[in-house]
Amino acid sequence: MTFQDIFKSKYLENVTTIPLFDMALGMLLAFLMGLFIFWIYKKTYRGVMYSSSFGATLIGLSMISTLVIMAVTSNVVLSLGMVGALSIVRFRSAIKDPLDIAFLFWSIAVGIVLAAGLIPLAVFGSLFIGLILLVFATQKTHDDPFILLLRCDSRETEEVAYSLLEANVNKLVLKSKNVRPGATELHFELRLKNNDTDFVHQLSEISGVSEVILVSYNGDYTG
Repeated sequence: MTFQDIFKSKYLENVTTIPLFDMALGMLLAFLMGLFIFWIYKKTYRGVMYSSSFGATLIGLSMISTLVIMAVTSNVVLSLGMVGALSIVRFRSAIKDPLDIAFLFWSIAVGIVLAAGLIPLAVFGSLFIGLILLVFATQKTHDDPFILLLRCDSRETEEVAYSLLEANVNKLVLKSKNVRPGATELHFELRLKNNDTDFVHQLSEISGVSEVILVSYNGDYTG
């Protein structure tokens, strides 16, 4: 072993494995594609509370995936170690909207495809996926459902309130009914007529009605 062998570093030899231009181009494209995915996510989001951190996560995932795959493709031995290292990663965050899963996989897939050098596939595929999501995710095929909470003191009051609701909404479905001595609590699922909520004030003015609450409902439902 010579003096030069002692200070020879395998780590430093890997510095030039991937050209600097390839690294810069790959990360830049991953950032731009991540921004596009983020923009599609904002346009198609229909939940109650928008999370900007999830949008930033989509950009980060695209860039991280590109970074990892670039490292894997440069060294076969490294790829085996990377598989073992990533297998211990666990995610505990709950996905509230099923569509969010599609965006997560989309970001990861874009990063992988870009790192593999298939730039036209990444661009064309993302444009096609974005167009499909814009068409189907933002298309409104039904009226938005609402949940109505009604508290009244007697069966007569309940019948009057029910008649008023039937005359002012498109669809009315009783979801639950809780009866206690001197009090009845009703939960309805309903669809509004032209977004008119005047009937809520009319319900509150009925003698015997103690509380009326109307809440927008964006969960899974059938109808």
